[in-house]
Amino acid sequence: MEFFVSKHAEGILIDQRGLTRLAPTDWSLDRLFAADDPVAHLADVFGRSRDTARPTSLTLAPVGQQEIWAAGVTYLRSRTARMEESKDAGGGSFYDKVYHAPRPELFFKATPPRVAAPGTPVRIRGDSRWNVPEPELTLALNHRGAIFGYTIGNDMSSRDIEGENPLYLPQAKVYDRSAALGPRLLVRDTPLPTTTEIAIEIRRGGATVFSGHTAMSQIKRRFDELAEYLFRDNVFPNGCYLMTGTGIVPPDAFTLQSGDEIRITIEPIGTLINPVG
Repeated sequence: MEFFVSKHAEGILIDQRGLTRLAPTDWSLDRLFAADDPVAHLADVFGRSRDTARPTSLTLAPVGQQEIWAAGVTYLRSRTARMEESKDAGGGSFYDKVYHAPRPELFFKATPPRVAAPGTPVRIRGDSRWNVPEPELTLALNHRGAIFGYTIGNDMSSRDIEGENPLYLPQAKVYDRSAALGPRLLVRDTPLPTTTEIAIEIRRGGATVFSGHTAMSQIKRRFDELAEYLFRDNVFPNGCYLMTGTGIVPPDAFTLQSGDEIRITIEPIGTLINPVG
């Protein structure tokens, strides 16, 4: 069973096999994340919803009261990049150790108001000179920590700040519009195949200045392992989102500029597009 959920000004739309319905006005994403069985819950809501035309309004981020968390150094490419950027600060070995350690790196990323919706600008820090997007498959976890869905995440990162000292990671990662989610939430009762591809394209002045892709099979950590560690001694009554790390890192000479356009594609979810403000 598979559904697509998108949030708009006129309400929440649920799509199954090309049939689009408008959810009841008293229903919210928080109720989906709080359900013991989100897929069965959504099937029930879909059955009680009314058919509607596809929306013409802008798509909003598929988030209610969910916190957004992130995992780091889950791909070999990410480990290598983190070691390179922090070697002068003596922190390079930290990332090699966490890549191989039983415990993953998990960190808080954003509150809902800090999340950029599709089509709205993400930001680069004013006190940073080396900024990159990080395209990440993002897990939807219910209040019990069970994975029930997937969306696309952009974990904006200031590489020079994190590279100066690993303890600066919160400043490199957490600021206004440092995260983007969307364009829709895929809810399904089976996992995504490991062949699922994650791709990014960055455009500047209409031309592609960077592109890359990887596959879900390249991630080192199991998704249920990441979720289990996140929910240790943590309570998420409204569930949460968990970005699963990046396997695509632009070359060291690249940094984002205001006006760039970031396009992250994960099929079958779609393409998350954000300009850089």
